Amino acid sequence: MMGLGSAIGAGLFLGTGVGIRAAGPAVLFSYIVAGVIVVFVMRMLGELAAARPASGTFATYAKMAMGPWAGFATGWLYWFMLIMVMGAEITGAGAIMGTWFGVEGWIPGLLCVILFTVVNLFSVRGFGEFEYWFSFVKVAVIVFFLVVGVLLIFGFLPGHEPVGADNFTPFVPNGISGIAAGLLAVAFAFGGIEIVTIAAAESEKPSEAITAAVRAVVWRISLFYLGSVLVITALLNFTTLDDAQGAADSPFTRVLAMADIPGVVGFMEVIIVLALLSAFNAQIYGTSRLTFSFAHQGNAPRVFRKVSAQKVPTAAVICSLVFAFISVGLQVWGPDNLINILFNAVGGCLLVIWFIIVLSELKLRPQLEAEGSLKVRMWAWPTLPVITLVALVGLAVLMLFDETARDQVATVAVAFTALSLLGLFVTRRHARKVAQNGDEPADAAADAASAQ
Repeated sequence: MMGLGSAIGAGLFLGTGVGIRAAGPAVLFSYIVAGVIVVFVMRMLGELAAARPASGTFATYAKMAMGPWAGFATGWLYWFMLIMVMGAEITGAGAIMGTWFGVEGWIPGLLCVILFTVVNLFSVRGFGEFEYWFSFVKVAVIVFFLVVGVLLIFGFLPGHEPVGADNFTPFVPNGISGIAAGLLAVAFAFGGIEIVTIAAAESEKPSEAITAAVRAVVWRISLFYLGSVLVITALLNFTTLDDAQGAADSPFTRVLAMADIPGVVGFMEVIIVLALLSAFNAQIYGTSRLTFSFAHQGNAPRVFRKVSAQKVPTAAVICSLVFAFISVGLQVWGPDNLINILFNAVGGCLLVIWFIIVLSELKLRPQLEAEGSLKVRMWAWPTLPVITLVALVGLAVLMLFDETARDQVATVAVAFTALSLLGLFVTRRHARKVAQNGDEPADAAADAASAQ
């Protein structure tokens, strides 16, 4: 449910129209290509995580495969990405709730942050309950949307005729370039699903939990995204769609309005707020566990190793919330250019992280095979991992040819280079300190054990 909660956010409800407008109905091809890439990346991550459960997840595997500097750079890059997204989510949720109560958006946003601080400072079970029900509501809404959409398409609702295939013509209105533009618009829609491997490290049986989660959540995400887009493209002409500025413009709202469902705008506003708060809650969890893992690896101050009586890394949770507040402040009061550059880097960060996951799996698979610890296996190894690597390189090339995406590549390239250089300095310093003081370094197993 965490994987669903993180990947099904406001982007699905509000941003789906961007890809459809770019590619027309052929955006289905874009989603299929993006979905296949993510399925392969998650399968590889699941293979590593089921064999070596760790709160540091792909940062830990990057360290194992390429050295401490790679773990440092990958982990902090992902942390930075989640912090930026957290700020955007709570700002967006607060703005919508502010209109309900006639107050400034930061007021309900602040109250929600306080609530989720309390939730995340208690046991992980409480956090899990919150996230489960948040995700359950979103999943129920999407299932309801799919059922209503199918009934509309085939004319099974009273007073509605079958829509036919008119909206699928032309199917590829903008040619291959349109599909490519659609791919860039949707490639990172599935981002957030990788957080399941962080959460599973704290479950009672990490290997089994990761195995089950990876196998189930990937096809469910694909079904929800592809099913939703199929319904939208069948019922709405692609030329009428674009980036929705609010619930009233959402393709989901427009489809449900076609079924004459009363109060649909207010209903979708509630769902969008829940989607934003759910993702925010999951990302507080993800960033705090990453910081906890970094502290055990010597990549963050030792204070973040401390856990409460409920085994919650309290200092790490508070740290994540402080930086989330800073992110909110930048988005509300900061220079437009700065926040646009930082937020636009999110897609580029995901691309780097997926790239590192594939490289780590290619390097570590023979070792895990030899020790007999594989519980999840990547299909057709090493052929499919190599194909995935080529696909990610191709996606990066597409981004370089896109004027808006080019800035993401440049920003993330600079950030990752700087983090790698900093990582070389910090990790070498930590290694010398360990050698001098005999401080016990934490490997992946110790990391997982500490999270228990």
